[in-house]
Amino acid sequence: MGRRASVTHRYGSFEQDGVARLGVRYDDQVLDLAAALEPGLAAEVAGPNLDRLLAGGPPLWDRVFAAVAVLEPLPEHLYPLADVRLLLPFTVADYVDFYSSEHHARNIGRMLRPDQPELPPNWKHLPVGYHGRAGTVVVSGTDVVRPRGQRRTPEGEVVFGPTSRLDVEAEVGFVVGVPSALGTSVPMAGFREHVFGVCLVNDWSARDIQAWEYQPLGPFLAKSFATSVSAWVTPLAALDAAWVAPPPRDEQPLPYLDDASLAPAGLDLRIEISLNGNRVARPPYSSMYWTAAQQLAHLTVNGASLRSGDLYASGTVSGPERDERGSLMELSWNGAEPIDLADGSSRTFLEDGDEVVITATAPAVGGGLLELGEVRGKVSPTL
Repeated sequence: MGRRASVTHRYGSFEQDGVARLGVRYDDQVLDLAAALEPGLAAEVAGPNLDRLLAGGPPLWDRVFAAVAVLEPLPEHLYPLADVRLLLPFTVADYVDFYSSEHHARNIGRMLRPDQPELPPNWKHLPVGYHGRAGTVVVSGTDVVRPRGQRRTPEGEVVFGPTSRLDVEAEVGFVVGVPSALGTSVPMAGFREHVFGVCLVNDWSARDIQAWEYQPLGPFLAKSFATSVSAWVTPLAALDAAWVAPPPRDEQPLPYLDDASLAPAGLDLRIEISLNGNRVARPPYSSMYWTAAQQLAHLTVNGASLRSGDLYASGTVSGPERDERGSLMELSWNGAEPIDLADGSSRTFLEDGDEVVITATAPAVGGGLLELGEVRGKVSPTL
């Protein structure tokens, strides 16, 4: 008898024979979930992606998770990954990106504001973020076209053309399932009632365009051309062994962000960034100053509503060591310290044809490591 396929509790969408289906990852195969579940439960989640599952809320999430844990899939419900096309796992309703790694923020401050404080005065009081563009969130494996835009040359001339400083940002995304009403806020304690799970994110950035446009309103065209997400979403229920305490807080947060009395809300996720097959960094998510629960509380504290399918990302994940930096801007110190690759080449920022792969693991319930999938993207020349 062959080896029994093992579930990884990663949910996604795949296309087989021209039909999009909700799937669950089993080793190097994908399970047609609606076909494998008992009819009543299958009817509640059937569809081309996770949208109906997300909207169902924690009771449905728990029922599906428990059912998948004991499934013994029939061969006719399993498809080799090589034979299917992975799709965007859910319909992205809104996209928000945060800036919550103290190490990343300090590195950027040292590079760009050497004569000023490394952190802006608000940074230790609230999770800084920006509202991104949901329509350009793409699934892992989608080529990323080098964007064009305005930038200012070192000589001060304003020019237009392809970015020469295309960068990556290794991030973790959080996928909202249950919406909230306009005018209400979601407290930190409500995080698990609204957030279904996590995915991996590459928030591609055109640093030269960003440097010219971001004052005073922040990122715009430097970020909106593409944001890549993994094809798989890992439910929070699979991460029970990964919760850890966040780093100590230097400033006392305001009450709506004060999580001292709550369960630890940091996550021990271990990220790796590879460039053309060369591992260039290992950022630790456990070092993030602001947690996902705090980000959600801040995102909604003004009464902004959540929608099913909202995606918010952590911001670049960086640790204290050089090989723990989550962007090429940090790894090359804004181009001053090129990265040497195994083939003898070097990089400061991305060149056409470069392929970036971001992966992550988390401690698994019962021991071992849980793989969170990958987010992959190759740079194509400007159209």
